[in-house]
Amino acid sequence: MGGLIALAVVPVAFGVMMNLHRLLARTLLGPTVAQQRVRTLEWARSTALTEGARSLRQIERDLHDGTQAQLVAIAITLSLTADALDDDAPPVDRTRKLVARARTQTDVAIAELRRLIDGISPAALDLGLADALPQLTAQVGVPVTLRVDVAERPDAVIERVAYFCVAELLTNIAKHSGATQASVDAVVVGDRLRIRIHDNGVGGARIGAGSGLLGLRERLASVDGTLNLDSAGSRSTTAVIELPVRI
Repeated sequence: MGGLIALAVVPVAFGVMMNLHRLLARTLLGPTVAQQRVRTLEWARSTALTEGARSLRQIERDLHDGTQAQLVAIAITLSLTADALDDDAPPVDRTRKLVARARTQTDVAIAELRRLIDGISPAALDLGLADALPQLTAQVGVPVTLRVDVAERPDAVIERVAYFCVAELLTNIAKHSGATQASVDAVVVGDRLRIRIHDNGVGGARIGAGSGLLGLRERLASVDGTLNLDSAGSRSTTAVIELPVRI
């Protein structure tokens, strides 16, 4: 009888001892908290550099394919206008149309440059995130309830990352969620800025599903921020982003 009990207990005891050995080895031989922090910061730095290079390439493409092409079109129109004015009796109607076309093309080019500049450093952030969020939520095609409690203004780079992340999440809500109501709650808790974005849409959003959420997580990680998403199995989506107030 004692032998049977021993046979039953020994494997269990052996398994417990092995788990204890693994835990001890992981504790003694694994990376320290400082080493893990260094690895996290190295990864965040790499992510920030990658994000910066990607943004720079996008700006270069926008300038080349958009603004540069529009400026070339303006130059051509002005050249045609100059040719028309070189005539002894230039046709007034044709010259007027060319000038009007050049003016329209100039307005388009200016609007494109403003869009690019706003994408680099949004003018809405000049007075801080607390003033920028109302403008941002007002542009969404879904009614958004906004609550902001940011008494301490975060660092400029934190505000910029938070602004673009909220903008991306609200764009996803407007385009994909089918929601009829959304909310944005921004609050500073201790030394962290926490922003909660909720909608009553169809749910089903997930990070890494091609929705751009993976890019948001990487952008947040570059400033030691996080993105948490709750969307599975419910007719709603809640995203929570957290960032340090100071870098």
